[in-house]
Amino acid sequence: MRALCWHGERDVRVDEVPEPEIVNPTDAIIEVTATAICGSDLHLYNDRVPSMREGDVIGHEPMGEVVEVGDEVDTLEVGDRVVVPFTISCGSCWFCEQGLYSLCDNSNPNAELARKLMGHSPAGLYGYSHMMGGYAGAQAEYLRVPYADVGPITIESNLPDEQVLFLSDIFPTGYMAAENADIEENDTVAVWGCGPVGQFAIQSAQMLGAERVIAIDRIPERLDMARSHGDAEVIDYEEEDVYDRLMELTGSRGPDRCIDAVGTDAHGTGFAGTSDRVKQEVRLQDDRPYVLREAIKCCRKGGTISVPGVYVGRANLPIGPLMNKGLTVKTGQTHVQRYLDSLLGMIEEGQIDPSFVVTHQAGLEEGPELYEKFNDKEDGCIKAILTP
Repeated sequence: MRALCWHGERDVRVDEVPEPEIVNPTDAIIEVTATAICGSDLHLYNDRVPSMREGDVIGHEPMGEVVEVGDEVDTLEVGDRVVVPFTISCGSCWFCEQGLYSLCDNSNPNAELARKLMGHSPAGLYGYSHMMGGYAGAQAEYLRVPYADVGPITIESNLPDEQVLFLSDIFPTGYMAAENADIEENDTVAVWGCGPVGQFAIQSAQMLGAERVIAIDRIPERLDMARSHGDAEVIDYEEEDVYDRLMELTGSRGPDRCIDAVGTDAHGTGFAGTSDRVKQEVRLQDDRPYVLREAIKCCRKGGTISVPGVYVGRANLPIGPLMNKGLTVKTGQTHVQRYLDSLLGMIEEGQIDPSFVVTHQAGLEEGPELYEKFNDKEDGCIKAILTP
């Protein structure tokens, strides 16, 4: 079959690879009908994630049709149309029973690699390094789905793929980011990063009762989308000082809740941004935490910072201001399975149409070109869907 494979920094190719097979009786195989390129795939593209190997199949935002099920799969049948969460979860460990699906204890077969770096292993992920399980990714014609009774949600309506596909990751991720921010009535929420996760965090913050949402980015089309679809006020950080502007907009109090939807590859400005890039290049730190530092500086005393943006390793952070301002920080990969039913209900009821983020759609063969456009913020590319 054809699949998008990682071959090094800024090098992804469409290769011929073996079709997946049932390995365990709890597996299913799906024929992928749509799969998206995620902002976190760009961390792979830019070689920021350790333990990738040349030829790894990438991608973790799929949906498709079930074509084979293992003997112990009870909830799926051949022919079902499903969306598959990017987190792989067993459904039976202590963490899954608490609803903490992205922290599953059993789904990462390479857990020891993660333990050496982090102390514990989170759940396995599709197409996201060998430290996260070494699972083949979903930017391919077919995908093996482990623990098939726990992850996929069946789509029984006639909604098109582009309206339900993002249940696999970015819609639940944006929603959990807003939920983690502990938004209360009349709150002002600042969201750094107006990529796809940021766009859903903006809309979710509105759904959860924020009075004002202020979106921060530098790409005009992303700011336009935040303004037009998310009803957000916007700050272009290349045109204005973010701290000064947020203090002006909030009467010097600062936003009540701050969401970092950027993560490791922040494009900071001035000396701090340059310093981050140099430190990352010479391996003094793994991440560029410019946005997280800015959120700590800007958030009001006693406020909350939510971090859906992906970080991969070590970084220097201002722990003093974080402690002395009494800030609460909530982070983590998304417990996608926890949100599937409720968010699908919102889509079916017309409360939100997630397809608003789609700017590019193409076949698998155009994948390398779309990675380049998405990474370089060219051609207005905000979200790309591939149709294998």
